[in-house]
Amino acid sequence: MMREHAADVVVVGAGPGGLAAAVTAAECGRSVLLVDDNAAPGGQIWRASFDHGMAAPARAWHARAERAGVQRLSGTRVVDARDARTLIAAGDAGMTILRANRIVLALGASERFLPFPGWTLPGVFGVGGLQALAKGGFDLRGAVIAIAGSGPLLLAVAASLRARGAQIAGIFEQAPLARVRRFGIGLAARPRKLAQGLALLGALRGIERHHDAWPLHAEPAFSGLRVTFRTPRGNRVLPVTALAVGFGLVPNTDVAALLGCRMKDERVVVDELTCTTIDGVHAVGETIGIAGVDAAIADGITAGLVCAGRDDEARRAARRRFRERRFAAALERTYALRDELRTLATGDTLVCRCEDVPLARLADCMDARDAKLRTRCGMGPCQGRVCGPALGFLRGWPRDDVRPPLIPLTFSAWLELGTTGPRGRTDEMARSDAGDHDADRGGRTHRS
Repeated sequence: MMREHAADVVVVGAGPGGLAAAVTAAECGRSVLLVDDNAAPGGQIWRASFDHGMAAPARAWHARAERAGVQRLSGTRVVDARDARTLIAAGDAGMTILRANRIVLALGASERFLPFPGWTLPGVFGVGGLQALAKGGFDLRGAVIAIAGSGPLLLAVAASLRARGAQIAGIFEQAPLARVRRFGIGLAARPRKLAQGLALLGALRGIERHHDAWPLHAEPAFSGLRVTFRTPRGNRVLPVTALAVGFGLVPNTDVAALLGCRMKDERVVVDELTCTTIDGVHAVGETIGIAGVDAAIADGITAGLVCAGRDDEARRAARRRFRERRFAAALERTYALRDELRTLATGDTLVCRCEDVPLARLADCMDARDAKLRTRCGMGPCQGRVCGPALGFLRGWPRDDVRPPLIPLTFSAWLELGTTGPRGRTDEMARSDAGDHDADRGGRTHRS
């Protein structure tokens, strides 16, 4: 039998935006349930580390949440949505029904990987993924690491890894130097962000930084990897222990898609008060566009006030989120991915690493759905979270429709979902769909 939790406001995601929304609504007198898949609040940006525990900002928001009476359901992920007031979550304790008058989606973002020869080799990590491993206790002392891709996250991770004893062999940023310099000059109008940027550059003193540069291919070597980079001065070959790579971030929108929220340019569409196109559902933080911590907090405060029925205060609070979102637009223009990156993958380069699908097998596919049915691309354990954004950039394919459950579940957990699926789908309908897909693949059962 599934457990049930009910609250005035259910917040999905305990990063900066989710914490701000939960605390604000609770301090205004609403009952709030905060749901997150991690053991501790903070999201990726404020992820707790094995040596220092919870990050200071996360600790401060968490203390406010406890004082305000926010209930927290950790180690739990939303896997289904019955309607705009009812979510289904899975955790170590089994399945849970979450009922709310309002829902705030603070789903965060994931890294965008772009395939290139050798990107699936051992020793090639996502930039954020390697940082998370290091915070979890992965010993990088003495490791020689190259960092490549795009965005300020490269610099932040390089500083973090260096502080943990890694040797940074170089930072390879695909954005042109002139654009990055213009962006840096623009920070003069934002003293706080300028100070943060200067502190970060100070922490990276002595590390080679290359612009108009990106990885061409990686191959195994005695040191671990031998990576060839394109730079304006010619190709550069580095022997490294590991390569950390990430071409920006992609908003996580799966729960919003289940609820039927409108999407545009890989993000959830909201109005000035963070309301989505579905009544009673709000979205904040990276879910509505990559903009950083300050924007996420401003979004969360605005959403929390709206959920508490304080629209006038929310409109005043929204002025701050407008300023932060303008900064995000400048960030997006600066680190926009260049067309040359579309040609990195060769025909035999794996695009879907879960199902071992090379780029050449997708040549005749019309879209993500067609690729899924023909090749199983996007049907592995990650459910298209890696290859989907990559193909969005490489081929211009929008993500295929999201279907529950959002993560792999055991049969016993699936049975707990009951007889009615999202928006009235019955088990009989689901079996019919499964039969259709089995026919597409000659009887091979799979989730689409």
